[in-house]
Amino acid sequence: MVYQHGNNHDIPDEHRVHKPGAWLPADHRILKHWLGHHVKHVDKVGEQELIPVLKEFQDLIENNTRIHMYFCSMWDEVPHKPPYNRDVTGQSQIRDYKHMLQVLNHVFGRAPEWTDAAAGVGMVGVPLAAIFDYASSTPSGHAAFLDPDVNRMLKKILNEWGKYLKSPDSVSVLGNHRAGWFGEVGYKDLMEVANAAAGTSYKFEEMYQCDPSAPNYGFKSWDDFFTRRFVPSARPVASPEDNLVVANACESKPYALAHDVHLRDKFWVKGQPYSVLDMLAHDPLSEHFAGGTVYQAFLSALSYHRWHAPVSGTIKRAYVEDGTYFSEPLFPASGASDDLSVDSTGREGEYEILQKGITASQGYLTALATRAIIFIEAEAKEIGLMAFIGVGMDEVSSCEITVKEGQRVEKGDELGMFHFGGSTHCLVFNKDVGKKLQGFPKVGREENVPVRARLCAVGK
Repeated sequence: MVYQHGNNHDIPDEHRVHKPGAWLPADHRILKHWLGHHVKHVDKVGEQELIPVLKEFQDLIENNTRIHMYFCSMWDEVPHKPPYNRDVTGQSQIRDYKHMLQVLNHVFGRAPEWTDAAAGVGMVGVPLAAIFDYASSTPSGHAAFLDPDVNRMLKKILNEWGKYLKSPDSVSVLGNHRAGWFGEVGYKDLMEVANAAAGTSYKFEEMYQCDPSAPNYGFKSWDDFFTRRFVPSARPVASPEDNLVVANACESKPYALAHDVHLRDKFWVKGQPYSVLDMLAHDPLSEHFAGGTVYQAFLSALSYHRWHAPVSGTIKRAYVEDGTYFSEPLFPASGASDDLSVDSTGREGEYEILQKGITASQGYLTALATRAIIFIEAEAKEIGLMAFIGVGMDEVSSCEITVKEGQRVEKGDELGMFHFGGSTHCLVFNKDVGKKLQGFPKVGREENVPVRARLCAVGK
């Protein structure tokens, strides 16, 4: 799930925590305003005819006893107390599955945009995740979003939404108006995140391939903008002649570094250890990585979303493994629990819970979410076989691989891309190599590590 927030000088100091590129807006009122606005519209206009793919979703819910039970129970299991309840009756903003479908119906033909609320300007990058949020963390929601039939349906829904995001109609959110991506807040945050990674001061057209003289910088759709390419000189390849230097595969923030990972582990428990066999979809090549090293980093909606080869070598295997789309682990303080606190300012402790579900589930998602799996046989024998895993989080249903098995790639060459929203990725190294790799970036660093920059190297 990805929410971004821009600065606004009208926000009181105690609310103004500007962190462009973070998962959540600094001010929770932006998200509340966005969802409340759409719920209010749906409630005002009354029940509308669902678009075909959402009508199919309704039929699945109502004609399958198991799924109907999940989707009825999940809304009842959302606690009727702050921060979950939103209206005067003590109900959540989304009240039941029929209400959910109507809200989805209303927001479906819209691209992610910046919301101009009283609290400031912010962006809800993945609207479906915002709508499902609390219910997906209840016991029934947890079961529903793991269900294979539900996930097949969600794939249809997201692919249909993806058609809109690739259409010219979606370009309206790219304008320079206050809620547009090239508006004052959107542009500032985009470039702040991009420049902070490498300590530069590029303009958009100096960082990304575009036409600054054309409307919307020449982008023809939301997806065209989202999968934009960088200017090669803005992201040079680290030590191109040294095969012992590993380049960063994605413009991303370090999330975790784990050594001696097990081939099989309980990835759904608190702490979420890596389970290599599950991460690599039980591929026969998985056995090469028992006891190996996993580096994981995540991308926000403001990041660059194409993937690049971390080493020079040959593509051994490359495929997309279908999985879940909105599944989150059950945390003690999620919707399945009633023990919520209020923070020191007296505001609802909502963000601590949301952030836990968003950021702490990244390890869990490496084994369950839809993901692109690419095995590379590095030319450097000291590295040997390694794996790249591009993990689609929430709306990121499309992981597109642009290389083929048997293809030779140079370090820094494109491997593929994410579409639609924020995501996470892993690099997996075998046991012997993992012990020799040195110089990984610090986990928890605030800025992205530039794509194609030095990530680590095999020690001498």
